[in-house]
Amino acid sequence: MPRGRPGTMTEFDLIITQLEQAFRRKSWHGTNLLGSIRGIDPKTALWRPTPGRHNIWELIVHTAYWKYSVYRRFAQDPKLTFAISGSNWFDRSTSMSEKELKTDIALLKDYHNKLIDSVSKFARKRLNEIPNGSKTSYLDLAIGVAAHDLYHAGQIQLLKRLQD
Repeated sequence: MPRGRPGTMTEFDLIITQLEQAFRRKSWHGTNLLGSIRGIDPKTALWRPTPGRHNIWELIVHTAYWKYSVYRRFAQDPKLTFAISGSNWFDRSTSMSEKELKTDIALLKDYHNKLIDSVSKFARKRLNEIPNGSKTSYLDLAIGVAAHDLYHAGQIQLLKRLQD
């Protein structure tokens, strides 16, 4: 993945590496987001530790939404809309099917791929600019969405353990 001389990595390469390790590529830190939901079933995904707390399924759609949000800024297309009506948190509290869960996981993967594609094509010299409608630079958005993935991967791992 690194470009340039062997053993060197640009700031831009590091951003892509962080995004991929937080989402799907093996890393020393433990389970990434995709690994945390591997093999998940609807019953496990819908379980709540207490009423009013989010379940794993809601975390899946929430992380997809924020990948979309950062992707939209890097793609510089304010007309893009999220595939599900609403924003940030999406209720997943009723009995839902395996097919619906797979659809939401596919949505998460799709927005990750779109994010990687848009970041890869982004002008490196603009990383420290702040996009319209944001208070955060492109660089901080990219690093932040990777941290967001890992934060919620940890929550998912904990929610699964609490069900044992």
